[in-house]
Amino acid sequence: MKKLVVSTGAGISAESGMMTYRDAGGLWDNYPVMEVASAEGFAANPRLIHEFYSNMRRKMTAGVMPNAAHKGLVELEKDFDVRVITQNVDDLHERAGSKHVLHLHGELMKVRSMRHPERVYSLPCDQLTDKGLETTVDTRDPYGDAVRPHIVFFGESVPNFEPACHLVQQADILVIIGTSLVVYPAAALLQYARQGTPIYYIDPNPAAVPSWVTVIPKKATEGVADLIGLLRQ
Repeated sequence: MKKLVVSTGAGISAESGMMTYRDAGGLWDNYPVMEVASAEGFAANPRLIHEFYSNMRRKMTAGVMPNAAHKGLVELEKDFDVRVITQNVDDLHERAGSKHVLHLHGELMKVRSMRHPERVYSLPCDQLTDKGLETTVDTRDPYGDAVRPHIVFFGESVPNFEPACHLVQQADILVIIGTSLVVYPAAALLQYARQGTPIYYIDPNPAAVPSWVTVIPKKATEGVADLIGLLRQ
């Protein structure tokens, strides 16, 4: 079975109602990025970052559903070994039913121990002192350790980038969906595809890409439907 590797960005979740970060009216227009999404911001005001992810981002995610693009990628698992690499921190791929999802920038519905980062907890979690989706600076894990959002902040390394590169190197087909190709290191994944690998790029406002990339200039839901048709020809 051919390996289909899919790299997704904010555009695939936007049609579910998830607010994007960089577009006009996006999150960075209302929340200073370095205050709520950087290592320095967390060190300076961890309470604010807990509130940002607990009270706003997690509640937003819980209130939306996977869309036809997410479900279309699951449909392709009938014909391909589909591996999803996503820049998104939401869990919409998993909720749609994707079996293999690698998160580059962390996972919104998880927190991890401040002292032992290998201890990761999915929310809601009975092992934490706060049982719901909201966490605070006072939330503790079963070992008494404070927790933090399981998010890669600006200024931190991206531990899943190397595994993502390996996936792209193994791809028989590479698909890029809903990303401006300006956020690094994720934007560099395209460079790891083997020569001759068919590449498809779905975005209503596509960035400039090499001539051998097949561009589908549509929103994710429409573009994935087109992609399914092309791949099944």
